[in-house]
Amino acid sequence: MSGCPTIETERLLMRPFRESDLAAYTAILQTPEVRASLHLPDDIGEERAFEHMEMWLGQWQLRNTGQWAIEEKDTGTLLGRCGSHWPLRENWPGIEIGWTFHPDHWGNGYATEAGAVARDHAFETHPDHDAIYSCILPENSRSQAVAHRLGFTRWEERALGGGLVHMIWRLQRQRAET
Repeated sequence: MSGCPTIETERLLMRPFRESDLAAYTAILQTPEVRASLHLPDDIGEERAFEHMEMWLGQWQLRNTGQWAIEEKDTGTLLGRCGSHWPLRENWPGIEIGWTFHPDHWGNGYATEAGAVARDHAFETHPDHDAIYSCILPENSRSQAVAHRLGFTRWEERALGGGLVHMIWRLQRQRAET
């Protein structure tokens, strides 16, 4: 396996997380909007944020999946994270594409821009997978709109992590390639 690659888009630098991202990433996770969209506890702090960063870096090493730290190229600001997620969890549908951005940066197309890279990267690096997924809480209409723009379609509802019901969005390889 390989580590997290660095990829540049027109506006974004998609790179591995660094320890220096901790304060900014914690602040993203602590916003009420992000806590609600990910169903995070009110007291999420640096310890849990650091565990997230470790998990993403570890997934890159073990499964060639993981989330990039998303930085705005012009300013160097950490905007959020985006990428793939493939945990070893019962009932998980497969490789998931997901994104989380600070609410101050919502509505700028960053999730769609980074999500397109993550989608394409997942299919390129996992040729044995015929579909990828996005697991979104039913009330998270903004993320559902991003999934739709990326070509995903509603597939099924499923209880994941902690019994929370998620809408599972699916994108099949042949649809992504057309």
